[in-house]
Amino acid sequence: MAYEQLKLGNQLCFPVYAASRLIIREYQPHLDKLGLTYPQYLVLMVLWEDDNLTVNDIARRLILNTNTVTPLLKRMEQQGIIVRKRSDEDERKVIVQLTNKGRELQEGASRIPESLVGRLCDSNLDMDELLRLKDSLNSIIRFLDQ
Repeated sequence: MAYEQLKLGNQLCFPVYAASRLIIREYQPHLDKLGLTYPQYLVLMVLWEDDNLTVNDIARRLILNTNTVTPLLKRMEQQGIIVRKRSDEDERKVIVQLTNKGRELQEGASRIPESLVGRLCDSNLDMDELLRLKDSLNSIIRFLDQ
């Protein structure tokens, strides 16, 4: 091949993409039991950490555009997981709050990361390697998100 840089095996992006898809696939049976998609799970993790955020804050934390987050939030509201309301201080801002149902999902979701880590530690990876990988990926994310 004339362009070695275009070989799939020489890419950084492909193993990151493939690992992400496979991790989400591992999460899916757990999320199905909760009636959630992976993007909904991400939104909930943000709100469990800090409830009453604006749509823009959620989008920023998830490194997504608001036009991606808004339809997701509408579906979550229809499911009774969150409520959206206009800010009293600035009606252009929409505040997102967990409902009781949204808060209750936290208990079941709390076991999901543990199950993945357990599976990964059953392989040839150890916890220190996983933590270094997470730190390295976070460094790449911070750099590219500037």
